[in-house]
Amino acid sequence: MAVSASPAQAQVTQPAGAIKNMELVGNLPEAANSTAINFMTYGKKDRGKGRFEWLWDWFGKPKDKGKDVMFVTGRFGLKTYDMSDPAKPKFLDEITNDQLRLPGDPPYSPSNPTSTFWQNEDMDVDDKRKLALLSRDPRAYRGSTSRSPGDVDPNGATNIAGVYVIDAKDPADLKLLSFEELPTGHTTSCVNDCEWLWTGGPAASTKQEQAGWLGGRPIIVTDLRDPKNPVGYPQKPVDLFRQDGVTAYAHDVDVDDAGIAWVAGLGGTRGYYTKGRHWDPVQRKFRVATPLDPVPYAGGGLSPQTTSEKFNPGVSQLSPLPDGNAGGWMHNSWRPIGLGAPLTDWRYIKGELLLGTEEWFGAGANACRDEGKFTISSLKGSYGGEGWRSTPEQPFRMQAVGSWAPADNEGTIYTLGSCSAHYFDVDGSLVAYAWYGQGTRILDISKPEKPIQVAYYRPDGGNVWASYFRNGYVYTADAARGVDILKIKKGAKAASAAKKEVNAPKMSKQQVSYLQNTASKHWVSDPSTGGLCLLPVVQ
Repeated sequence: MAVSASPAQAQVTQPAGAIKNMELVGNLPEAANSTAINFMTYGKKDRGKGRFEWLWDWFGKPKDKGKDVMFVTGRFGLKTYDMSDPAKPKFLDEITNDQLRLPGDPPYSPSNPTSTFWQNEDMDVDDKRKLALLSRDPRAYRGSTSRSPGDVDPNGATNIAGVYVIDAKDPADLKLLSFEELPTGHTTSCVNDCEWLWTGGPAASTKQEQAGWLGGRPIIVTDLRDPKNPVGYPQKPVDLFRQDGVTAYAHDVDVDDAGIAWVAGLGGTRGYYTKGRHWDPVQRKFRVATPLDPVPYAGGGLSPQTTSEKFNPGVSQLSPLPDGNAGGWMHNSWRPIGLGAPLTDWRYIKGELLLGTEEWFGAGANACRDEGKFTISSLKGSYGGEGWRSTPEQPFRMQAVGSWAPADNEGTIYTLGSCSAHYFDVDGSLVAYAWYGQGTRILDISKPEKPIQVAYYRPDGGNVWASYFRNGYVYTADAARGVDILKIKKGAKAASAAKKEVNAPKMSKQQVSYLQNTASKHWVSDPSTGGLCLLPVVQ
């Protein structure tokens, strides 16, 4: 665990709010409205010019460890920063919101402030070929989820979704290589060493729902072997029937260290082989897995004990019938495995436990109290295709091993619409967790049955979407503050050693006021998903 000790870092003024065992060492306010961050390393010989040129870095001299570059995405587009001084990133270049605008997208103006790029959550990069991948949500540039490209739109929007491919061989001279239009576009993720992409979400358009995507858009595959000419396969969707037999919103994909692609969304989280020959427990035969025809591995719906299913049971239905949250509304996931996993429990090392966010805000007294939590689930009993055979009559749910939420441990305000779990990052037994208006939380998951908080950073006026570990620092993508650069202090290590929970105080009046009166005017819960992923307010 990295701890701060630099006198220069201590000179940075700490923001008002609730902060424990963490300190602010830098800030990038120009990155306000950021949604995601990623990093690439550039060696002296590696500029991504050839597919195998990156191998030179493996055999380079120890002193030639390369240069870190940070990629920050948001409504502004994409920005790059030199990380030679990780506490003081230096701006390099950007692909602007206007450069990403497609023909027909309405122009931005002060009276039309939401005609911007959107959303590119969980941005992925190809570190070998030096590519950045930006997913375009149909709600970009004043679009909507209910209308399709070509529909008459009251906002003048195109409602186009897809993926932009950015050439980042020179991070100080970014170039837009290509755009591939797809029926999906909320998130896009690399599979098979980034030669293929899986793009999912958001909620289904009216036409898509009528065609059978009742609970949202599934995964659409793109062949990225030629970055200048990507090829999408909209007629071959992946991860269908994920919610007890109903096709529902496939939100995000995370590929673990064993190469399993985990798809989180409405109905739970399921993992797939995307290459190699494997036993298919659904088709009951050995076959070769490909990105277009993956082999089921494990996973399924999450326990209603720790998800919103307990308050909103049932599966998705054709509008105007109400949708249920059977299996949970899972947002993102990670399966630790091998020596990079927490070494405190063999289940982690063997890859038997799955970490996951449910993003759900709910309503009333239960909002974010018993839903919208972080859950550690057991994969035991899910390796036989149970998550693919689950039905409303005979549902399969993974067992919840442990869970955590601010509401379990401190005085969370439940009526602010900014209290759900969101993106997290894992470093050994520590989890850096973004919790919207509840700030960044550092959890120790050494004991999976009882995760504990060992540090927190909840600045007044903050609304954090994602938090990341990188080289001893924590970087946050904050819709209001931009990028905060944090250090974990020694007290967090002491709390972990003592297995002692560190609880935050009740939220300040200033933060409550900010979330009620300022953030709520800029961000609203998506009504089509009951709150999943806050949206910019359409003026």
